[in-house]
Amino acid sequence: MTRVLLIGALVATAFWVYTIVDCALQPPQRHRGVSKGVWIVITVLVPVLGGVLWFAVGRGRASSSRKHRAPDDDPEFLGSIGTISDQDERIRRLEEELAMLDSEADDPRTPPAAPGSIPPAEKPTDDGDDSRGQRGAVG
Repeated sequence: MTRVLLIGALVATAFWVYTIVDCALQPPQRHRGVSKGVWIVITVLVPVLGGVLWFAVGRGRASSSRKHRAPDDDPEFLGSIGTISDQDERIRRLEEELAMLDSEADDPRTPPAAPGSIPPAEKPTDDGDDSRGQRGAVG
């Protein structure tokens, strides 16, 4: 008989602790009847009966609280993004801007000049003259 009472006390204590933790971790929107603080006091002061009351009366269902949805699943968001024609117009404008940027850019196939290299117009000629008009040593 002592074993049964000991096991029952252990189960009651585990249930009591679980009830307190569950009550404390639930968002305030899921508490029915009274506020969150009052439910915690009830579950602490009336161990087993408070827990039973919490699960039977106080704990609201998950469906009663607002679920967070991804933007593509939220009807409010989907209604606010506009029509398909608005999106098509925006895509067309972005493509035009991209085409203008591509036409302004240099040809990507030509490699950039290496740092410190002399551009072709400034390279010295074979006759000994360089681009600054000075004569080089001939020898």
